Amino acid sequence: MAGVDRAGLGYLQNCYEKAESQLIILYGQKHTGMEELLQAFCQGKTACCYRARTCSEKEQLFQWGNELREEGASLPVHLSFPDLLAALCPPKRQQPAGKSVIIIEEFQNIVKQSHDFMPSLNAFLRDTEKAGGVMVLLTSLLPGWVENGMVQKLGAQAHGITGFLKLKEQSFFEMVRSFPGGVRSSQVECYGVLGGFPGLWKHFDTRLSVSENICRHILNPDSLLHQEAPRLVVGELREPGIYDTILSAMASGKDKLNELYLHTGFSRAKISVYLNHLMSLDLVEKVHSFDTEGRGNVRKGVYRISHPFVCFYFRYLYPHLTQLGRMEETAFYERYIAPDFRRYTARAFVRICREYMQYLNRRRRLPYACVQMGEWAGKAGDIDIVARDEAGHTIIGLCSWEKPVMPYDDYEWLLFCARKAQLRADHIYLFSAGGFDPALVREATGLDHVHLTDLDSF
Repeated sequence: MAGVDRAGLGYLQNCYEKAESQLIILYGQKHTGMEELLQAFCQGKTACCYRARTCSEKEQLFQWGNELREEGASLPVHLSFPDLLAALCPPKRQQPAGKSVIIIEEFQNIVKQSHDFMPSLNAFLRDTEKAGGVMVLLTSLLPGWVENGMVQKLGAQAHGITGFLKLKEQSFFEMVRSFPGGVRSSQVECYGVLGGFPGLWKHFDTRLSVSENICRHILNPDSLLHQEAPRLVVGELREPGIYDTILSAMASGKDKLNELYLHTGFSRAKISVYLNHLMSLDLVEKVHSFDTEGRGNVRKGVYRISHPFVCFYFRYLYPHLTQLGRMEETAFYERYIAPDFRRYTARAFVRICREYMQYLNRRRRLPYACVQMGEWAGKAGDIDIVARDEAGHTIIGLCSWEKPVMPYDDYEWLLFCARKAQLRADHIYLFSAGGFDPALVREATGLDHVHLTDLDSF
């Protein structure tokens, strides 16, 4: 099934095969492929699902009870959570081999309103374990709440949880695997817009060009993705105007706290609080440079929007909403997106090159078994890839997306940045979306430690 998190599917299956009852928290951002994962996992199993509402405890019991009665359950008039949970598991003789799987989606909507749900659920798990056990999956699309507020809310009842699975963005190579046959450069551009979110991939038509997809499925006011980025940001946030202001400034290139302060007029303390909240929602990240001796040449306190689709919206749509409402989609694309789009997707190419290096490292195909991998953000320039093994052997890398060929000057610039970082490069990897300057090819031919990789080689 396209877009299924294979590692996540393996984790759930391993939990399912354990003898004891299981209570798993499955969470992640919207569009990370949770629905596809659950469908794949539940194939061939006895499974039932309930999506919790944002309502009172009494209304929750009423809605859940109605759903079960429609499916033939016999329930008392005055419901309790033990009544509902008992109705979810038919007698063992009526089930195929294996545990029953119970999925409660958006479970935070229940626990935020009810003190009885988790004690009832834990008691239910203990009781069913005697009859072969069940597997309960509590899902949430609010990673910030799961990681920062859930345990405090649950208290001692959290001890009944047997596992956590966080769904994250999938890799570029998973997107290529899910939608094979496309032009590699176009796939990079799609990844730059949609990121590793299978729930967004399915809206693009692989028969169309990237620009046609953007016009038809993002710029078009009748498309499903047109307002999806603002919906991703609003979520559980209070004061969306402040978040929009900060994200808009970041998308325009203001990536340091002082720059955000000067642009927005908000206090530095206030901006820090909001940035921390955005980071808890996996919408923003703080850039941590690889630790080297050249600390005095590092750019510190750098932030960036980590969600590609949110970044795309605030870079291109948000600053031009008036024109977007008045212009034809193709004209808007040509005026506001096309001139800058190649530069915008360069960051996606860097990310893909890192994924490729991690892939090689996992398969022991790098010169060293690296235990650290990251980037170096320097005042004079950046090093896109820095990796090191336990003995201190270092690999550095440079990624060139915008230029037709990587010039020799870029190689020399990388060496200059390495000196600023006080890095001794044992091996150098150069990635180019096109090709390489003949002088650079000659250089690499004579040096075993310089490796050239173009996009078609991935």
